[in-house]
Amino acid sequence: MILNDPAAPVAGNPKGDVTIVAFLDYNCPFCKKSAPSLEKLVKTDGKIRLVYKDWPILTDASLYGARLALAAKYQGKYGAVHDALMGIPGRKIPEDKMLDAVKASGVDMARLDADLKAHGSEITALIERNKAQAEGLRLAGTPVYLVGPLFVAAALDYEQFKQAVAQARLRGDKS
Repeated sequence: MILNDPAAPVAGNPKGDVTIVAFLDYNCPFCKKSAPSLEKLVKTDGKIRLVYKDWPILTDASLYGARLALAAKYQGKYGAVHDALMGIPGRKIPEDKMLDAVKASGVDMARLDADLKAHGSEITALIERNKAQAEGLRLAGTPVYLVGPLFVAAALDYEQFKQAVAQARLRGDKS
């Protein structure tokens, strides 16, 4: 279920030869530091499937941000909202600043509100599954990246992500 949860947002190449699973929190400064490098790698490589695992563990606002991002998925805007939230500098970002960033991302706010209401239980269930998966893997915090068979609990830069993907490819394990 970690790799193939149909409700989890996916970016990159759906048939990629390496899957990266990213456990993230929108208030995690290390997640924010790595986000541009990960996005760049997924775009430049072209053969990576990226699975997002919103795991809001740091603040109540983290949960708020995760719910907004996951609701945006219903209008095809998860990526835009994810990027907007990751682009807010600092930690312990309050809900009002998150909402301002989401509004600026180009998402249809009326639809976002409607999707939050209509799909609230599905969003909650996905966040709970992500939490159970993180606990099952005994993750201690964010960010954590599963790069194919590799487990990386660190903020990586572009070159480090590239090296991890190369190692995963050498092992020949797609997962």
